[in-house]
Amino acid sequence: MYGLARPLLFRLDAERAHELGLQALDAAWKCGLNPLLASRPAALPTDCFGLRFPNPVGLAAGLDKNGAHIDALAALGFGFVEIGTTTPRPQPGNPKPRMFRLPEHEAVINRLGFNNEGVDALVRNVEASRLKRRGGDTLLGINIGKNKDTPNEQAAADYVHCLGRVYPLADYVTVNISSPNTAGLRELQEEKALRALLGELFEARERLAPRHGRRVPILVKIAPDLTEDDIDASARVLGELGVDGVIAGNTTVDRLAIEGHPLAKEQGGLSGRPLYGKSTTVLRMLRSRLPASIPLVGVGGILSGADAAGKVTAGAQLVQFYTGLVYRGPALVGECVQALRHRREGVR
Repeated sequence: MYGLARPLLFRLDAERAHELGLQALDAAWKCGLNPLLASRPAALPTDCFGLRFPNPVGLAAGLDKNGAHIDALAALGFGFVEIGTTTPRPQPGNPKPRMFRLPEHEAVINRLGFNNEGVDALVRNVEASRLKRRGGDTLLGINIGKNKDTPNEQAAADYVHCLGRVYPLADYVTVNISSPNTAGLRELQEEKALRALLGELFEARERLAPRHGRRVPILVKIAPDLTEDDIDASARVLGELGVDGVIAGNTTVDRLAIEGHPLAKEQGGLSGRPLYGKSTTVLRMLRSRLPASIPLVGVGGILSGADAAGKVTAGAQLVQFYTGLVYRGPALVGECVQALRHRREGVR
């Protein structure tokens, strides 16, 4: 069915197609038509961060910023769905147009800028979801950030506020310090700033855990554009503080892979196939520098089952995609699960 719908969606503005696609997915789920979109893959249990995932293939943050489509997305067969990025207060994001498809490269450029309805709206949506009301196998990650107008010196307060609001609902929380679309955000990846931010978040978790009767894993999402020295410094901080996991990585500002394309000069983060090599290199470097006890999530450029297997070969325990869903549709979920099953079983 997605093969029939894709040409129609691609005639629309990318952001409008995004919105319509989610609405259609919700309608299909409510009518019980999800099996026509994607058959749910057989379980491939994977233990990570002290959690058991029904399979290691997840939806990356950004598609469902407000947590308004959790049930329909979970029904596609993902082992986990990550919603957000959410911020303390609602914000409109950057001016439109701010999302562009590059079909020749199976890529997307976006400069959305953490457009979302605020963490209170996200919490209401999650509480109303069937996944949380009735339970379900699919795990839920919630990605948190800071508001655009919050100075970096006060950023920790934004992250701590979001952590407190989503803590009772999240299976894990991701700290997004790597989006290129909020001015200055990536400066929080610098060693001193990262150490201070994570220190405050870990202290907040120590206060929250007894109150809620569980310790929620905290992951950090980093950029694929870090230099080798930056990766060394980040790995040192993440290892010393004992973060629960690292997501590698976010979108890239590098345009080398699409040089000469008419949209190459559009500002924002590039995702999709051109990101695969760069993000996988950073993933491999992190795996060689971090303690084995810190799991990695491989993200960036996954458009086939072989791509997912390549991330695991590079050191990931779990994988995520978003742009791959735009170009391949829901069938990509099962394809990736099957590829990872074959890899685990040693099938060649």
